[in-house]
Amino acid sequence: MRNIPTNSLPAPAKPSLPTKAELPLDLTGPHVTPGASAAHRLYQALCEMIVSGLVKPGEPLPPSRTLAKQTGFRRNAVVIAYERLITDGFAEATVGSGTFVAARIPARTAEPNKPKVIVETPGQGAFALGCTHIDERALQRFRAFVGRRMRAFGPEHLHYGDPRGSRELRAAIADHLLSARGLRCDPDQIMLTSGTLHALRIVLSAILKPNDQVWCEDPGYPVARKTIAHCGYRAVPVPVDEHGMQVAKGRSAGPNARAAYVTPSHQFPLGVQMSMPRRLELLDWAKQAGAFVLEDDYDSEFRYDGAPLMSLAGIDRLQRVIYLGTFAKTLFPGLRIGYCALPERLIEDVTAARAALDRFPGTLMEGAVADMLNSGAFAANLKRVRKLYRDARDALAETLETASDGALLVPVPSQGLHLVARFDPSVDLAVAARAKQAAGAEGWLLADTYSRAPPLPGFVLGFSGHAVPQLVASAERLARKSRAALRTRNRSARRP
Repeated sequence: MRNIPTNSLPAPAKPSLPTKAELPLDLTGPHVTPGASAAHRLYQALCEMIVSGLVKPGEPLPPSRTLAKQTGFRRNAVVIAYERLITDGFAEATVGSGTFVAARIPARTAEPNKPKVIVETPGQGAFALGCTHIDERALQRFRAFVGRRMRAFGPEHLHYGDPRGSRELRAAIADHLLSARGLRCDPDQIMLTSGTLHALRIVLSAILKPNDQVWCEDPGYPVARKTIAHCGYRAVPVPVDEHGMQVAKGRSAGPNARAAYVTPSHQFPLGVQMSMPRRLELLDWAKQAGAFVLEDDYDSEFRYDGAPLMSLAGIDRLQRVIYLGTFAKTLFPGLRIGYCALPERLIEDVTAARAALDRFPGTLMEGAVADMLNSGAFAANLKRVRKLYRDARDALAETLETASDGALLVPVPSQGLHLVARFDPSVDLAVAARAKQAAGAEGWLLADTYSRAPPLPGFVLGFSGHAVPQLVASAERLARKSRAALRTRNRSARRP
């Protein structure tokens, strides 16, 4: 019988040195769970040794006392490990003879080379879109609301709930939509989701059939377009002008469309507002075609000049318009709470689709968000961060225009959390790409938001959630690199 040495961290008071004939027992390798009990770690090490072929089938294992002495573990731990080896078929025990490696053990197959999985996460540097700021006072209120709700932990968290979410939060959202967006709806028409794209998937699955056409703005929000295509529907690009989506071209490009996805209050990315004639034209099309309009009203709470615009759903009174909203920007993205407001005729179908997808939304944060809305803390936070974002917008726009010496045209948006900085349309798209790369800038290339329409050269730059000095420094660097890229392009154009 051979002794089995070990590289175990625990050692006996008088360790025995292994001989050359002894087999290794690795108690610290990746196959051993750190922090597990001694018996479990010893079991894992023995399994690894047996499966890897370091001991052969039928070969005896050392007596429990011997192995306990070598490893520094208690004998009871060795006995438990051996018993588990026997139970799992790795070892066999013979009364009066001892414990042996089983005659048949699982063969180890060669491990394939695991591909390296690279998951790109959104950047957080200056110009990154989707970053937010929450006022410290609002954050303190939110913490207090969360703590109070946790202390009053109720039975609603112990069973499955309404697929639409808690009525308390849905009622608070309905009140908010009436006061802020001119949209009157019953709490029963509200459904909570984990965000706008989640709502988009649920709603489309309830109102469309596979391969149905969906109008999408061009340029538009690429992530929404990808979501629509990923769900098995055909995204039909519809050009956008200074009045918003061109409905007449939508009729021509997608005559059989059953839905339209639009951002009418602050078009992404151009920032234009859909005119009233164009809004009415879109609603007329939806009524005539028996289609629905999905209104993504993102960033609608951040209007810097004038009164808030009435939502498309408010004009339509939730007949053919499905309203999509989120707290990702008004509070913070990590909250993962969004919502949609539904026409009454769709409540049953969309609720069934939600129940089939993921049963119901999370319940722990719903009460705290309702408290934020009902207490006035939500509105107070919006008022304070709106000023911060306005200052950031102004600083970014002014710096880009000044530092670029007119190379960039920067319309100052009256709403939203991003702006567009454009070159002259005659400039090659590669100029913007080279400048962005050289500056190490976050944000998007404007050309990447186009589908079929001729793209414009420029950048889509976020200004929310970023410190003004960081924005200014990054804007100066992007402007310098833009001028340099233009000079390089002009020199190349003059060469014979």
